[in-house]
Amino acid sequence: MMPSPPKPSEYRPDTPIQGISDWLADPVQSADFPGTQLRFRNDRWAKAVGLSGLTDEEWLCHFGRFEPLDGNLPQPIALRYHGHQFRVYNPEIGDGRGFLFAQLRDGDDRLLDLGTKGSGQTPWSRAGDGRLTLKGGVREILATEMLEALGVYTSKTFSIVETGEELVRGDEPSPTRSAVMTRLSHGHIRIGSFQRLLALEEKAHMEQLVDYCLAQFPGPPPPEDAPGRDEPAVKLMHLVVERLADLAASWMVAGFVHGVLNTDNMNITGESFDYGPWRFLPKWEPGFTAAYFDHAGLYAFGRQPEALHWNCGQFAIALRLIAESPPLIAAMERFGPLYMEAVGRRWCWRLGIESKGLEEDGKLVGACEASMAQSGEQPDAFFYRHRVGKGGEGELGDLLSAYRAVVDSHTYWAEGAPESMVIDEVEAIWSAIAERDDWQPLQGKIARLRRMGDAHGAAPVPSGHTR
Repeated sequence: MMPSPPKPSEYRPDTPIQGISDWLADPVQSADFPGTQLRFRNDRWAKAVGLSGLTDEEWLCHFGRFEPLDGNLPQPIALRYHGHQFRVYNPEIGDGRGFLFAQLRDGDDRLLDLGTKGSGQTPWSRAGDGRLTLKGGVREILATEMLEALGVYTSKTFSIVETGEELVRGDEPSPTRSAVMTRLSHGHIRIGSFQRLLALEEKAHMEQLVDYCLAQFPGPPPPEDAPGRDEPAVKLMHLVVERLADLAASWMVAGFVHGVLNTDNMNITGESFDYGPWRFLPKWEPGFTAAYFDHAGLYAFGRQPEALHWNCGQFAIALRLIAESPPLIAAMERFGPLYMEAVGRRWCWRLGIESKGLEEDGKLVGACEASMAQSGEQPDAFFYRHRVGKGGEGELGDLLSAYRAVVDSHTYWAEGAPESMVIDEVEAIWSAIAERDDWQPLQGKIARLRRMGDAHGAAPVPSGHTR
């Protein structure tokens, strides 16, 4: 199980990205912001990477002005990648308003990245200003804290620094306040990184990137009967399928809609990241969309597993530069069964009951979905009301009664109502900041979400990893 809270660690810089960065990325500089006002520092996760001892001024030096951390990358780098954006291939993308700032190990020896959003223009900014709105930073805090509490393998919002600029945006009242965000992520290599190498026919670099990912983000071997299971590209394909099937399941169980599931937003570690027009479900509705520009509902709630499976297919196409098709197709065929197993495992975890296996868990999930669809009950309220198998009626009650409950003594479960993150509360938290510069509602919500996470206990182990 993943520990909660994170395991403390000393600061352990490690920068293997430098071995491949000359063809994977471009050196860049941070914007020179007119101000740096610390708004959020995630000391919970700073302890996990040995940075919680920084003073606020030192924090601002590193995460507002981006002076290098000791023994780390001497200069930030903006990664190069391509991607399918709403299934239209785009070779003109890359890190346009962010960069990789540092790499370091945590207490479990995982390689983690500190990357930015809103840190200024790069060679890949196109017509963008490279900035982030403060509201966008606040929304990222809320998304990552809620998802972490619900057991999703997510990036962590590490720092938000207000930067003193006024930004004009077409999708929110302008001018609006600006910020630079730093996120802590389990790597930044994307499916789009491989797609770029395919487009450029850089076979040797593709092989190097596969080797880098297997070394730095290791996982279990493919099944014994998998064809080509000893080939590096096939090994990585199996890991990405395992990871993204589990990621799709974790979003569905959390009632979360990412909104923009382009291949450049798919981390090969299977970690959820990059939160733009996200939403949590107000009710169980497969057609619910998060992005106002997703007119066709391509990335609607109920289509997220399909979207991640499609993205796995694009990864397989890229790997055909160095591998034969049949072993990659065999890995792809595992997605559906792995997804169903992960849904059952994570659904039972959220309900506080012990899994009974794929078939029985599938029946339970179906009954729960039918109940929510019929009643219109908000998913967070549904899971809270039925925690440890309570409150079921009819077929759902019969199914729940056959499950063994976990020991669940946290007082959160006796308080009558769950934490949730529907859009009205998000907007209310932002309004307090925008209108009164009142950060207490945000701070209070973070504390309550972390308490909710503690009440759920150790999160499900994310699939496809050995560390």
